Order: sequence, then structure tokens, then C-alpha cells
Amino acid sequence: MRSAMTVLFLAAMTLGLIRSPAHADDAKPKRAEGGAHTQTQPEVDNSTPEERMKRRFPQKVRVGDLRGLPLLDEDDRTLGHVTEVVRMPNGRIVLVSRCDDWFGHGGRLIGIPIETVAILARHLNVLDIPGKDFPSLPSWKEADGAVIADDDIIRIAISRR
Repeated sequence: MRSAMTVLFLAAMTLGLIRSPAHADDAKPKRAEGGAHTQTQPEVDNSTPEERMKRRFPQKVRVGDLRGLPLLDEDDRTLGHVTEVVRMPNGRIVLVSRCDDWFGHGGRLIGIPIETVAILARHLNVLDIPGKDFPSLPSWKEADGAVIADDDIIRIAISRR
């Protein structure tokens, strides 16, 4: 009985009566509403950094645990380390790091909005600012914001690879 069902199933598939499900690696063009074939284009994300952060499942973290963490770009190159976590007058949180330094010495301080990074283990992934743009970020001045205490809890997005 079982072999007869198998033969009927294989015959139905061969005749096209039963279709196999589509696979993610199928490279077939999709049909537009007008009937013409089109290639799928990657969607452009026009959302704000705050909206993207909300989609990255922000979790609570102790501020003191962020100090000293490396900031990595998309190629896992270290762009700097978090020296301070500050709250700006408008309520936004900024991670302060040195940029253009030489082996961890010198360089100027810059502010990286917390909405543009995500934590992964013991480092921070810079997701929304390309590494090549780091030198063009504005300098951060101590008067720009108030340092947040180490024991305060804030939210930061989480990342995965």
C-alpha cells in the first residue's frame, strides 16, 4: 500500500499536479502587477535611528558596563573605545569615544548616538555610521552633556551575527 502511494505521489509531481514549495535560493524574477518580469531590489530603510533601535530589541544595561567597550565597524575593525556615557540636554544618550587616536593615545573626542550602535557580547557594533565617516563626526565637548553615573540603567539595542 505504501509503495503504491509513493508511486502515485511521484507521478503527480512529475505531471505537475503537485508543486514543491519555493525555496529562498530560487533566483527567479518576480512578476509585477502589470505582468512584466522584474528583479527584486533591496528595500531602502528610510526610518530614523530611533525607529531602527526599537526594532533591535533594546535591553537594559548598566552604564558602567559600557565604559571601555570597543566600538567595531561592519568589518570588525576597532574605531575606538567608550570613554563616557552622557545625557544631552535634549535627553538623548551619547557614547563618547576618541577618534583619530594613535594606539589608544591622543585623538579628539566624538559623540556617537546610542541609537546607532548595538551591543554584542563584550563589544559594540556601530550599525548606522560607516567607519569611514567617524573622522567627520563633530567633536564632543564636556559642556555638551552630563555624564551618567555608572550604576544608572539605560537601554541599548542588541545585535547578532
